Amino acid sequence: MYISGNVRNPFEHYMEAPAKRGGMDWTTEENYPRPDFLSSSRKRLAPQLIFKGGIINAWNKKSAVALDKSFFDTLPKLPEVPKAEADIAWLIYDLKPQEKVGAHYEFVLNRIVFTKRPDAPAGVELKKGEPLEKFERHLICGLDEVVV
Repeated sequence: MYISGNVRNPFEHYMEAPAKRGGMDWTTEENYPRPDFLSSSRKRLAPQLIFKGGIINAWNKKSAVALDKSFFDTLPKLPEVPKAEADIAWLIYDLKPQEKVGAHYEFVLNRIVFTKRPDAPAGVELKKGEPLEKFERHLICGLDEVVV
């Protein structure tokens, strides 16, 4: 996720006196960091879906993308299709506080949206990737090395 804003200045301010400034609230300060959903979707998500999704699609496999609801809400309207026709399942989560006092937040599944895979822009040549069986062998060999 890309962010807009400034993290360095508040961090340096905190580091000058961590014991005194551990509970500082800088959410109302100028340049308070916030997610940059537009850059994240254009520079990260869309290229991943087009290029890597193209390989997964060539393998006749489906994809799932888990996103924060706020991020999903900034995406262009995606035409929904029935689950059986979908290439991608979008798992949309909300960040909600837990019920008990002093508890952390948790991600709660809000909904699932089923869509087709986006097409590559005109003129973009997609790689087919290696055959699925070869890719799976690489994974298994890598796992065997970790387990041993």
